[in-house]
Amino acid sequence: MITPDDKNWTWVLERPCTDCGFVAGEFEVTRTGEVVRDLGQRWMKVLGRVDVSQRPSPSVWSPLEYGCHVRDVFRIFDRRLALMIEQVDPRFENWDQDKTAIDDDYQSQSSSVVADELLCA
Repeated sequence: MITPDDKNWTWVLERPCTDCGFVAGEFEVTRTGEVVRDLGQRWMKVLGRVDVSQRPSPSVWSPLEYGCHVRDVFRIFDRRLALMIEQVDPRFENWDQDKTAIDDDYQSQSSSVVADELLCA
């Protein structure tokens, strides 16, 4: 079973992420579209792997589950960006990534469908 993540992820704005190496302070905002498109292509390769649904350990998501998570993050960001464009002081709904992973059964999703959805997100 995956232990629910209870981190306050805003800390990645102040220091590098130890999980993925992202350094927010060094990210060029003007490259966001390019980086997101590149990530979509990179995830296509990951989601095409034979071992895509295998967890490296019982407490770590499989590449498929991470792919579902990235797809959903892209969708959330798209909704939030639309709200920022449409509203003066938008309120963002809370998103429980762990609940979503369970409710949407990330582990059982089709990797080819997830790959297509990720590219469209």
